[in-house]
Amino acid sequence: MIPIKDDIPTRKTPILTITFIIINTIVFMYELTLSDIEFIHFVYKYGLLPTDIFSLRIDKVITSMFIHGNFSHLFGNMLFLWIFGNNVEDALGKIKFLLFYFLSGFTAGFLQSSISLMFGSVDIPMIGASGAISGILAGYVKLYPEARVITVIPPFIFMPFILPAWFFIGYWFFIQLIFAIAAPPTVGGVAWYAHIGGFIAGWILINKLYSEKNLKLVFQVEKRF
Repeated sequence: MIPIKDDIPTRKTPILTITFIIINTIVFMYELTLSDIEFIHFVYKYGLLPTDIFSLRIDKVITSMFIHGNFSHLFGNMLFLWIFGNNVEDALGKIKFLLFYFLSGFTAGFLQSSISLMFGSVDIPMIGASGAISGILAGYVKLYPEARVITVIPPFIFMPFILPAWFFIGYWFFIQLIFAIAAPPTVGGVAWYAHIGGFIAGWILINKLYSEKNLKLVFQVEKRF
C-alpha cells in the first residue's frame, strides 16, 4: 500500500522534515555521479556495518541514514517521511523530533546489526532512512490512530481509497514481521529488523517525549477532509 496524503493539518512548517528530505535527495544526486565501484566504496565507507554499532560509530549510524540504493528506495522513504513525519514534528517540536528521529534510527541499526551478527553476517552494510521513518510511523499511529490516510495499491488498485491510520500502519508493521521471519539476514536486501527496531523505539519514545495532556490536544486538531 502506498500513502498519498493524510487528513491531519500541521500548525507549523515542518522545517526538519523538509531538511531531511532535501539532504537525502542531494546525497542521492551525488550517488548518481559515482561509478559502480565508487558507489560500493561509498556505501562501505558511510553505510553501517554490523560491527560499527558496537564500536559506537555514531558517525556511521547518522551517515547511513542519508544513503539510498536506488530511486525507488529514496522515493518510498521520502514519501512516508513527508506524509507522517510532518505531523510528528509538529506535535513534538523541532528539538524533540530531532532526538526522536535519530534515536529511532540508532535502535533500528542496533537491532539489525545484532541479528546480522547473530547469524554470522558481518559484511553487509545497512543504508537508508527507513529505520528512523519506522519510528515516525509508530509515533504517528499513537498520536493520530483515527487519522485517515488516502491510499493506493499498485498495480492492483489505482483508485484512491481511505484507511484509518491504525489499520494502514498496523498492516505495514505486520508485513515487516512476516518478512523478517521469512527472509534470512545473511543476504542483502530490505533490513526488516531495522524497521521493527525503529518502530519499537518510536512506540516507546513518543510516550517519553510527548505528555498525555498534549496528546489529548492533538486529537482535537481539525481535519481537512
